[in-house]
This record gives sequence, structure tokens and C-alpha cells, in this order.
Amino acid sequence: MLAIKESAFKVAHVLLSHPQIKVEVRNAADENPLMLAALKGERELCQLMIRKGADVNKPGWAPLHYAATSGHLEVMQLLLDENAYIDAASPNNTTPLMMAAHYGTVAAVKLLLDAGADPMLKNDLGLTAIDFAHRANRAESAELIAAFIRGRQPKGSW
Repeated sequence: MLAIKESAFKVAHVLLSHPQIKVEVRNAADENPLMLAALKGERELCQLMIRKGADVNKPGWAPLHYAATSGHLEVMQLLLDENAYIDAASPNNTTPLMMAAHYGTVAAVKLLLDAGADPMLKNDLGLTAIDFAHRANRAESAELIAAFIRGRQPKGSW
């Protein structure tokens, strides 16, 4: 964990080659090494940890939340390809899409929407991904989410 936190990625690679390495350890904030590597966008490290048994669906804050927060598209796609739950709920029910809308990039928001994220979910404060985007003054992300929702509405007149 320390090697990843300190961006000593060569050291992390060496440590991961040890046959008795434990990739499912947690720090005081309940973060595992996969989450820290996802936050830093280290796809190769993430892939190695997943092969060694790292939990892509850790309860609470999950690696996908962390990758979405920083807009690391390759890591996000890797996690989704490894069956990460796209609408993973943090302890306050915040989803990766909400994190991408507030902190990430428009491309991260688009990736999650295209992969099936639910833009209508609300966290414990009743906020949706659009609310997160508005609170962060991310108009482009808010409009992308709104357009996605409009596109899901039934067509025709009733």
C-alpha cells in the first residue's frame, strides 16, 4: 500500500511478484491497494492485483469509485471488464457515476453511462449524478447526463 501511495510503482511490481503477497489488506480508511492503484490510474498494477485476488467489488467505497473520481478510463474499463458493479454504493450510497460527475471527467461520465450506470440513483442526501455535476459547476457533465436521461424517455405522443 505504501509503495502505491508514494507512487513507487516499480517497488509495487516487485512486491506483487512475491508468492505470499496479500492484496486484500486494508488501511484505516478501509482502502485496499487496488483502490489506491485505481485512484492513480495504474492499470497494469490493478490488473496484477486482480489476478492475485484483489476484490473489484469491495463493499463500501470500491475501486470503481476511485478510478471514476480521477477519470482514469483504462482502469475504469478494466474494472468493468472484471465485473465491477457499475452502480456500487458507498456507505452514503454515492455511486461511481456521481463521483465522475463531480470530480472526474466528461469522458468518465460517458463511459459509465454507456456501460449502463443508472443516472437516476440518489445518495443518502437525495442527490443524483446531475446534482453532483451541478454542485461542482460541471455543466458539460450535467448536460451529458440530462441528454442520456432524455434519450431513455419513451418516444411518441400519448
